[in-house]
Amino acid sequence: MKLIVLWDIDHTLIENAGVSKEIYAAAFSSVTGREPSVPARTEGRTDRLIMRDMFLRDELPVPEWPVIEDALVRAGNDRLGDLRLRGTALPGALEVLKAASARSSWVSSVLTGNIAANAHVKLSAFGLDSLLDLPVGAYGADAELRPDLVAVARERVQRLRGVPADVPAVLVGDTPRDVEAALATGAGIVAVASGLHSPEELAAAGAHEILPDLSDTKSVLSILESFAGHVKRPRTSLDRPRTR
Repeated sequence: MKLIVLWDIDHTLIENAGVSKEIYAAAFSSVTGREPSVPARTEGRTDRLIMRDMFLRDELPVPEWPVIEDALVRAGNDRLGDLRLRGTALPGALEVLKAASARSSWVSSVLTGNIAANAHVKLSAFGLDSLLDLPVGAYGADAELRPDLVAVARERVQRLRGVPADVPAVLVGDTPRDVEAALATGAGIVAVASGLHSPEELAAAGAHEILPDLSDTKSVLSILESFAGHVKRPRTSLDRPRTR
């Protein structure tokens, strides 16, 4: 059965070891000529929101987006070596992406708050980029709010890969914002407690399937397969999250 699988990157597929916040700080400094007063707040936000928040918290005018994006691209490229040295692919990420890419009826891509260039930097640092259909993904420059990225990815999958509009999509991510994006758009959600948020927090956000990480490839694929050909129904009070 056909399926669109959209993976988050940071803390779902990779651990960036603080490099992400260094990228935001460097981009901010490149544009303003000074260090930010406080670190970037991420937690599933898009790059558009993260950077705008940094300027507003420092009481500075928000530059035009192309200026910000150019600075983010430079900062990301400059830190590829740091990411390879300090970061890592998370347990099971390589294996599960290989397995998903082998499913000829699936489209396996990303839905991430990162801009496309930095998403590629992060994935390529650990050899994950070739296992994903990145041109049809949705990225932090495409919209401010994460739920809006789901429609972006769906449109690209339909236009570029000829996938029918009624093919189900499932998000895999580690934050309540990933869960909320799925629930708001009728997509499935597999929550992974490999980031900053506990299984309890992910369940409270509405996640029904919760994994500690992606290390059990067979279990991840089994859950994903359960969404194929399935039109997601609204959750009811009778539903209970399953933590595996």
